[in-house]
Amino acid sequence: MTTLPFLLLILAVIVGYVLNRVAAKTIRDGGNRLHSMTSYHGMFSALLILVPVLTFILLWLVLRGPVIDGMVMGGLPDGVLVDLDSGGVQLVLAEIKSVSRGQVFGTPEDWKIAAADRFVILHQRADWLLIAAVAAISLLLMGFARSRVTADFRARQGVEGIVSGLMIFCSTVAIFTTIGIIVSLTYETFRFLEAVPLTDFLFGVNWEPQIPLREDQIAAEGAFGWLPVFLGTIVITVVALVVAVPIGLFSAIYLNEFAPRKLRSVVKPVLEILAGVPTVVYGFFAILVVAPAIRSLGQSIGLDVAPNTALAAGGVMGIMLIPFISSFADDALSAVPQTLRDGALGLGATRGEMMTTVLFPAALPGIVGGVLLAVSRAIGETMIVVMAAGLIAKLTINPLDSVTTVTVQIVTLLIGDTSFDNPKTLAAFALGMMLFLVTLMINIFALRIVRKYREAYD
Repeated sequence: MTTLPFLLLILAVIVGYVLNRVAAKTIRDGGNRLHSMTSYHGMFSALLILVPVLTFILLWLVLRGPVIDGMVMGGLPDGVLVDLDSGGVQLVLAEIKSVSRGQVFGTPEDWKIAAADRFVILHQRADWLLIAAVAAISLLLMGFARSRVTADFRARQGVEGIVSGLMIFCSTVAIFTTIGIIVSLTYETFRFLEAVPLTDFLFGVNWEPQIPLREDQIAAEGAFGWLPVFLGTIVITVVALVVAVPIGLFSAIYLNEFAPRKLRSVVKPVLEILAGVPTVVYGFFAILVVAPAIRSLGQSIGLDVAPNTALAAGGVMGIMLIPFISSFADDALSAVPQTLRDGALGLGATRGEMMTTVLFPAALPGIVGGVLLAVSRAIGETMIVVMAAGLIAKLTINPLDSVTTVTVQIVTLLIGDTSFDNPKTLAAFALGMMLFLVTLMINIFALRIVRKYREAYD
């Protein structure tokens, strides 16, 4: 039933578009000069129906669940929820929903069966109400849009106004989402720093956040120095960049300037397929193929290699970053005007000399910006490191050793028993804040380089 309102909306959008366009075409064929093209009249009707009705459907679907849950729980017999905390109430609601889906375990009470029947009835009524509301609103908006079709109606301005409003709304959502992330991280970080001194967190060399969460647990006192975690992040990032930057840059240079057109049309899409591979697949590749190969190679030459190494995780992460750097470098090289290439070749330079002395320096700001953005991507990677690097924080720069990263520790701290009033859990937010600040500084540095050294060509 949920898909029916969306199908009805699509049908209304198509019908509204066709009606307005046909009406505008009829006016034009009658000898009247239209202010806007007939397609704009159709788009005005389509957007006028699509935006409000789609917003209404999404809000309905978001609010339907909590409202029906409240109605069902409010209609339960008196006394059945007495002495139950919030967790117990949620368990009762979950059992009612299970009974409504036919998943009956044991013999539920009669009042739970009655509540499940009411739950089903309310959902059915809500679905039919949604369909009726979508049909009514669509017809009203369709009729209003049809009434606006005249020779003097500025349909193009109407379409541009709706699209502009959508872009402003999306920008506002993005801005407030960023503000919300910053505020939540800042608030939880301050709560963490109330329990752990800032100097211990920033300059401590031990990371052992295992402290008791409950009275019956036995754990250490905990150490929250983030330097080993950050150093592990840097080690893996450096290994990834050592792999990704040369391969990405050389592949971009070859494909942009030296490769035949047919070869480029085949190799470039194949190279960019790497960007679409899920990171969990890279993680499996690292832990099942790369890590054993590195360990076997190290044993054959007498090196002590850990089962999970920074070299394996960083190397596979570098493979993941190759299409990222290659794409940025290729775009930067393609943005250099052809006249600079022709001028260098006309002065007698070879294609290699033209690339090293003219093309590459001119594209350097874009290339450096892409590399720095790839650094941010590497610092924030989680799945590959979780599967292939390790969980123990060590103050080491040996790529053959097992290290951990900021993202791995955030995942580890928020798995299992979580209580958001102790340093162990709040440490995840402190690490998230530091990760946010580091990536923010890298991105700002990249933007400053691009803006400072960007060449403007006429």
